[in-house]
Amino acid sequence: MEGESAKGNCLAWAARDPSGILSPYQFDRRVVGTNDVALKIKYCGVCYADVVWTRNLHNDSMYPVVPGHEITGVVTEVGSNVTQFKVGDHVGVGTYVNSCRDCEMCNDFLEIHCKKNVYTFNGIDYDGTVTKGGYSSNIVVHDRYCFKIPDEYPLEFAAPLLCAGITVYKPMMHHKMNQPGKSLGVVGLGGLGHMAVKFGKAFGLNVTVFSTSESKRDEAINILGAEKFVVSSDTQQMQEMEGKLDFIVDTAAGNHPFDPYLNTLKVHGIMVLVAFPGEIKFSPRSLNVGARTFAGSITGGTKDTKSMLEYCAAQKIYPKIELIKIDYINEALERMIKRDVKYRFVIDIENSFK
Repeated sequence: MEGESAKGNCLAWAARDPSGILSPYQFDRRVVGTNDVALKIKYCGVCYADVVWTRNLHNDSMYPVVPGHEITGVVTEVGSNVTQFKVGDHVGVGTYVNSCRDCEMCNDFLEIHCKKNVYTFNGIDYDGTVTKGGYSSNIVVHDRYCFKIPDEYPLEFAAPLLCAGITVYKPMMHHKMNQPGKSLGVVGLGGLGHMAVKFGKAFGLNVTVFSTSESKRDEAINILGAEKFVVSSDTQQMQEMEGKLDFIVDTAAGNHPFDPYLNTLKVHGIMVLVAFPGEIKFSPRSLNVGARTFAGSITGGTKDTKSMLEYCAAQKIYPKIELIKIDYINEALERMIKRDVKYRFVIDIENSFK
């Protein structure tokens, strides 16, 4: 059982109310069970989900909230039934830490779609406790939801892969967006968008970045290697792209029109939305004429996550990060809301709690 304690075994930062302001906090992590892995957290990526639940934007926050679901660290203890991990292993924990392990989704290693899955923070675990995430010194997790990170892959870069990375990798693989020579459009150039560009380049795709900000052109082309940059608010530029793309990954969380993007797809083109804008609205003509597909996706299951981590290590795909200490987190969250980060904050947990 996990519980709040004045002198708990886990140091953390937590939000206590909808202001979302985080401050130091201590609590007890559960005792390591027979199927558990305990790890010392070294790094934790900062995701917009951290804003959502620290500020109660979905009206379901259970305070105190310890956010963070892009966790990397080193194994310190394993349960008696654990065979795939050992003390000293480099590992990661992503957006969920439990599921029923018995339904069709779990049997297909699509645990994120299990109706009884448990999120890494602000979820109700099977023992009735509220889960607490990676803005903390250590965590205990069932071994199924722990991922081996190749030794040669730096842990600070691995952290964003566990949400931002897998969120775009999963639909790109599912919809066969890994065909060299095909064309990919990426809507938005934030934490998710820049990973979609990196995967697209690794897959051998011709990548076009769509952004509302002309200021991102240089970064998209000269740093990330996209072939083309389009200002999405420029009607002429959008019209010139009509019928040019095989695939689109839409990472834009703000409300935006969908018809102009659908119209850039070729016949049988596929557009996947991985963000949560306030509404989705488009003309049936934009979909039906051209026999296009519009799909949604969230993060991936354990099998896909393992595959992605191995692929990133083999191809040397690294997110672009800004490393911070935990005492900067309130400023970092404000900057993230303003899209003032290239492209993912990562907290140096180990050096923050010394």
